[in-house]
Amino acid sequence: MSIERKATFVAITVAIILSIAKIIVGILSGSVAVLASALDSVLDMFVSIFNNIALKISESKPDKKFNYGKSKIEGLAALFEGLIIIASGLFIIVEAIRKLIEKEVVTHLNASIYVMIFSIIVVGGLVAFLNYIAKKTNNLVIKSDALHYKTDLVTNSVVLISLLIVKFTGWYFVDFILSILIGIYIIKEASEIVKEGFEILLDVALDFETIEKIKEIIKKEPLVLDYHCLRTRKAGNRNFVDVHLVLTPDMKLKLAHTIIENVEEKIRQLDPDKKWMINIHADPYDDSHINKLLEECE
Repeated sequence: MSIERKATFVAITVAIILSIAKIIVGILSGSVAVLASALDSVLDMFVSIFNNIALKISESKPDKKFNYGKSKIEGLAALFEGLIIIASGLFIIVEAIRKLIEKEVVTHLNASIYVMIFSIIVVGGLVAFLNYIAKKTNNLVIKSDALHYKTDLVTNSVVLISLLIVKFTGWYFVDFILSILIGIYIIKEASEIVKEGFEILLDVALDFETIEKIKEIIKKEPLVLDYHCLRTRKAGNRNFVDVHLVLTPDMKLKLAHTIIENVEEKIRQLDPDKKWMINIHADPYDDSHINKLLEECE
């Protein structure tokens, strides 16, 4: 089992523990902030389960039906996770407004405070762990999970602050107002996850810095006269690069092959942890105008 899937199992376990604790205390206390946090933890559990399944699928090797593998499911998982988080944020806002209008009060404050302190400690450890795995693997699913639990850490902290304010001042409306702010924050953070998931599904290009480095590698290759139709995209842990290189018309095939292999290897070294799928087409002249008419490149 990959380290990414092991990380999701850890996240699932933590989410289950926090969900049970928060639901019990939230029902007893009547705190909408604690209940909102409990709902978020339940969603965390299901999202982490979905992420685990998505990772398992994305790690499968290319086959006759899926020649390029199934790594794009990471984008789908991020999109799904982001939409779930947005839905939970909207629910939190609606529930907070309802309880504010009905002027419901919070009870069992001490128990609520203790469970939120426990949540902050546990989630803080989980976020540190997921960030470590995300940095090590550069996996979008783990990055999304890390961001997800980071928003939990922030919301748990805000909930704790609201409970402390209610305990020492009796201002029960603070619990509801801060819950609305939590909902808005969750929606904002989730929008970034949705955006990144959409970009992967729509074949977004590699980042500007990487593309510029690829261009420099090509330009510095002595026997490459020019290049055109450079296209890139990413899907999970795979980077795709397509480019046409203009070589001397009478160049021998063996030499052209050596040049192409040299360019490919230098591109792979830009990020050895990634799986690179590079397709280089050798041209005896610049035929970019033809490809533009065929809409095969810019």
